[in-house]
Amino acid sequence: MNDYNLEQSETIQMVREHLRTILPSERKKLKIRIKDYLQFRKEVNRFLQHHFSQICTQKCYQDHYSACCSREGITTFFADVVINLLMSSGEETDRLLQVLSVPSPSFRCVYLGESGCLWNIKPIVCEMFLCEHARESVFHKDSNALRQWEKLNRREKRYTWPNRPVLFDDLETRFIRAGYSSTLMYFHNSPGLLRVKKLAGKKSK
Repeated sequence: MNDYNLEQSETIQMVREHLRTILPSERKKLKIRIKDYLQFRKEVNRFLQHHFSQICTQKCYQDHYSACCSREGITTFFADVVINLLMSSGEETDRLLQVLSVPSPSFRCVYLGESGCLWNIKPIVCEMFLCEHARESVFHKDSNALRQWEKLNRREKRYTWPNRPVLFDDLETRFIRAGYSSTLMYFHNSPGLLRVKKLAGKKSK
C-alpha cells in the first residue's frame, strides 16, 4: 500500500472506529450539525448536473481529459471523511477500504469506479473543481450560470474557510478532543489555514 492509500485508509478506519463507539444520540447530533452542509451539496450537485453533466462525462470520465481525477491527485479533508462515513453504510465503507488495499497501476483516482466516484458525499475539492475547458464551454455562453457558480463558491467558504468558525474545523476539533489525530486534519496542521485562523482571531479582538 502506497503512502497516499495508507493515509486515506488509516483515517477512514479511525473515523469509523469513533462513530461506532459513540452513542446513537451523539451520532444524531453530528448528522444535525452537517445538515445545512448536505443541503448545500445537493444544490451544488443539481447545478453541476444541469450545466456540466454532458461535458464532464465526455471529457473527463471517457476521454481522460482532465487531471481532476488523477491518481493520488485529490485532496481530502478529515471532515470530508467524517461526513461521507456518516452518510454511508458499512458495506460502502468496506468498499472504500477494499480499493485502498489493492495496488493499482491505473492513472485514475483510486476512488473512481466504473460508474463514477465511490464516495457518497465526495470530497469538497472534487465537487468544486471545474477544469478550464468545462468553464469556458458553459460560462462564456451563460453569464447567469457563472453568477450562480460564484455564489456557490462563496457559500462553500462558510464551511471550509476558517476566518470564522466553520464546519470542517469543528469536525476536526471534535475528533481531536476524543483523542484522535490524523495527517488529514489540515485545519489544525496546515500552516496556511492556521495563519488564516490566527489573522481572523486578531481582527475579532
